[in-house]
Amino acid sequence: MACKKSTEATKAKKATAVKHIGLVKADSWLEPYEPAIVGRHQHAIDKIAELTQGGKQSLSDFASGYLYFGLHRTDNGGWVLREWAPNANEIFVIGDFNDWQENEKYRMKRIDNGNWEIKLKSGQMKHGDLFKLKIRWNGGEGERIPAWINRVVQDNNTKIFSAQVWAPEVPYTWKKKNFKPSTSPLLIYECHIGMAQDAEKVGTYLEFKDNILPRIKNEGYNAIQIMAIAEHPYYGSFGYHVSNFFACSSRFGTPEELKQLVDAAHEMGIAVIMDIVHSHAVKNEMEGLGNFAGDGYQYFMQGDRREHPAWDSLCFDYGKNEVLHFLLSNCKYWLEEYKFDGFRFDGVTSMLYYSHGLGQAFGGYGDYYNGGQDDEAICYLTLANELIHQVNPKAITIAEEVSGMPGLAAPFKEGGYGFDYRMQMNVPDYWIKTMKERKDEEWKPSSIFWELTNRRKDEKTVTYAESHDQALVGDKTIVFRLIDADMYWHFKKGDENFMAHRGIALHKMIRLVTASTLNGAYLNFMGNEWGHPEWIDFPREGNGWSHKYARRQWNLVDNHELCYHYLGDFDKAMLEVLKSEKNIEKTPVTEIWHNDGDQILAYTRGDLLFVFNFNPSQSFTDYGFLVPEGSYDVVLNTDNSDFGGNNLTDDSVRHFTMHDPLYEKDKKGWLKLYIPARCAMVLRKNKE
Repeated sequence: MACKKSTEATKAKKATAVKHIGLVKADSWLEPYEPAIVGRHQHAIDKIAELTQGGKQSLSDFASGYLYFGLHRTDNGGWVLREWAPNANEIFVIGDFNDWQENEKYRMKRIDNGNWEIKLKSGQMKHGDLFKLKIRWNGGEGERIPAWINRVVQDNNTKIFSAQVWAPEVPYTWKKKNFKPSTSPLLIYECHIGMAQDAEKVGTYLEFKDNILPRIKNEGYNAIQIMAIAEHPYYGSFGYHVSNFFACSSRFGTPEELKQLVDAAHEMGIAVIMDIVHSHAVKNEMEGLGNFAGDGYQYFMQGDRREHPAWDSLCFDYGKNEVLHFLLSNCKYWLEEYKFDGFRFDGVTSMLYYSHGLGQAFGGYGDYYNGGQDDEAICYLTLANELIHQVNPKAITIAEEVSGMPGLAAPFKEGGYGFDYRMQMNVPDYWIKTMKERKDEEWKPSSIFWELTNRRKDEKTVTYAESHDQALVGDKTIVFRLIDADMYWHFKKGDENFMAHRGIALHKMIRLVTASTLNGAYLNFMGNEWGHPEWIDFPREGNGWSHKYARRQWNLVDNHELCYHYLGDFDKAMLEVLKSEKNIEKTPVTEIWHNDGDQILAYTRGDLLFVFNFNPSQSFTDYGFLVPEGSYDVVLNTDNSDFGGNNLTDDSVRHFTMHDPLYEKDKKGWLKLYIPARCAMVLRKNKE
């Protein structure tokens, strides 16, 4: 009987815990799905307990595999190499040091748990040597690159990749040892090292440090999000088909040069976020993990779940502790070794669902708890966030996720998955749809405002008008949708036509309304802020392996005879205004007025008043808004001639509210403004 009472008490305790879990408390619509939410949360708790041996070590201790596996110097000047290869029968290390021939002195020994080890004396290999593993298994053999290796290079002639011994005598000395990212607000400059230069070539870490970082600092961004860091065999994959997860891409330079870049960014006050790809891996066997030791399932899912149906890649088996060890250690490695300030996790939607989210509509909460979710992948993402914030409490994690899964960017302790931000991916899709399907006269401010502010209140987002996705061949950037080929012929000052003027005006308005409604962070892809023309097309057979479209033409924005600098100058001024309002990302976006007939929208954030006239032809005189009483100054105007506008307003005039007895108790009055067509302005209420 006592046993039964104890069981009932436990059930009651669990029921109480369910009732008060933070995620459900913040959103009552989740109540029917409390058991699933609690179940996923408990799954992560149980897995942490398992991996940490019931708390005998921390999750960070568990995720230190890179300190054990891979190639390391020993205290006596020798080397030790360890790999996990449970299906292997024999492993030899072959390379420059033994003429790429199998040699008993370079035979690895099986130790425990499917692990292999070799200890080499000083002189048996040296810094800079190229090498591989020659692995034999039942029924086959092959040359492989060690899974945990930290340096991989490609031969310029043969195009073959090899591991490289990388252990400089003098390790890199960090200049900026303690860095804390500024996130108020977080302003992210998405970038790619290789295509960041003006020249038709692959850019380097040092060129980015010297030529691009100062531009980013000057423009006012406080974070960079770097794509394509982990080594990938095919340059044109944009870094999303990773082969070597612990090696920074050698096509951009050395590990020390990447560290110099990160260090320089920190000295400028710029956080460095890595675009990390743990959602899948390249199929390649010679370069990657596709068939590491004759077992195609060593790292990846079994059966038809092994291959991603849309990406021509392989899907990790997040249910294996060894795979968790590999991926979690990878997160810690980049934080500790290169001092990255966090990660933007790519392809999170693909991880969350057995369907990878393909062809699936997410129309209600039931779609997130119907059994089609991959609980092992959800557990991994939760553990990754716990680990990352354990290693660096100030780290930034961002989820690229399109389905709207609740709790993704909610704290783990409240039942969430622990990301700091989620990408607000509906916004760029909305702008594309609007520009493609609606005439200018049909743009509705109510729709714009709803789309930009329709998000979960308990989760921070990264909002953006466009990213690299919209700049790729087959798509169009905002500026190209607005102006198209006229950019080539009518973007010189004095030679602008109607399309150019329209495009310049709307480009600024779209970015301002998007950035000013941010709910944590704002993102821009490099060059898009000033309307970089043309698309991104990486070198490939179809374009003769040309770099012409895999670069950024900074000379265009630097040439003040052209109109590009108008957009760049506006972007800088816009960020200055956003940063001038303390903690703007935390202030409510309060709608003051919208009128779809007039195409007018107004809202406040703190002391800032944002006013938009999307009407393509009608300007308004003495248009009134009911706002807190006082005086207001214009601090930003898209119609300013400095930004390619018409200067139809005198922004030096201070605007005063008109008293209205009806709103005396609310201390509100009427602010009347002249608002030109296709214009937006920001006013600041003065302290009385």
